[in-house]
Amino acid sequence: MENLLVTGGAGFIGGNFVQYMADKYPNYHIYNLDVLTYAGDLTKHQKIENGKNYSFVRLDIADRQAISELFKQIDFTYIVHFAAESHVDRSITEPEIFIRTNVLGTQVLLDAAKRSTIKKFVHVSTDEVYGELDFDPTTFFTETTPLQPSSPYSASKASSDLLVRAYYETYGLPVNITRCSNNYGPYHFPEKLIPLTISRVLNDQKVPVYGDGKNVRDWLHVLDHCSAIDLVLHSGEIGEVYNIGGHNEQTNLEVVRTIIETLGKSHDLIEFVEDRLGHDKRYAIDPTKIEQLGWRPVYDFETGIAQTIDWFMENKEWWQQIISGEYQQYFNRQYARK
Repeated sequence: MENLLVTGGAGFIGGNFVQYMADKYPNYHIYNLDVLTYAGDLTKHQKIENGKNYSFVRLDIADRQAISELFKQIDFTYIVHFAAESHVDRSITEPEIFIRTNVLGTQVLLDAAKRSTIKKFVHVSTDEVYGELDFDPTTFFTETTPLQPSSPYSASKASSDLLVRAYYETYGLPVNITRCSNNYGPYHFPEKLIPLTISRVLNDQKVPVYGDGKNVRDWLHVLDHCSAIDLVLHSGEIGEVYNIGGHNEQTNLEVVRTIIETLGKSHDLIEFVEDRLGHDKRYAIDPTKIEQLGWRPVYDFETGIAQTIDWFMENKEWWQQIISGEYQQYFNRQYARK
């Protein structure tokens, strides 16, 4: 039995990864570690929460003593580290929270991993650590692009990336770093652009768009991201960085308009608002390195966004309980008595 620790497994990407791995590797025992901040949602794991090969552990990754005790109790084979504060707007108003979780929390995990016998520590990062690109469609982020973060969020992620690299160089810890473009798909927390737009359009509410809406993002379906991390976990060369992108560049305004048109609503729902501080112009990833490892995305944006809209329409109860805050009571009902 392989013991897989997934940090941040109650979040959007980590949660999808937990489900993906549970389906693909029934011989793995998956430990989902999450502190359950406002963005942590356990309702997505109802189908597996009582399984013999799944355990939920409520811990703060920055709690050194608690993490140390966990590693004494369980001999982890692999660690995939998603846990992070990730909302850029929140990092602008409360940067200290991001430093504590994303930097100190990662260092605590690295220390615990260093004292263990793990085969691989995969640190899941973001293309935002590279800063921004101009609008030249021939330019892309590669694994050798210098780190030039623009927000407290991306600065905290860049810091954690450097710590992971340092633990590989100094201690020989078997690591990989992955840097992904913007994810979307099922269970996307409703504060982010795509789920926010879908939920607001379905409720005939205004959709805020920063600035002129021309900022460009490379969109990656979350299940494509999960398959890429799986590949890096098992086949990535130790010490290497792998960029994961979807070849799906869209402006924010194009994304919003696509959702509005798909749902048969009026563009009058679009409301341009004051631009965000430090708002990067464009992100775009060259995924050649991971493609050479054998990965290809399954979803183009047209197919993926249609599937995502359908999912949100079919699962209104899920995102409505997120917006209302009811999801935060699920842990108390299901886990507090265990």
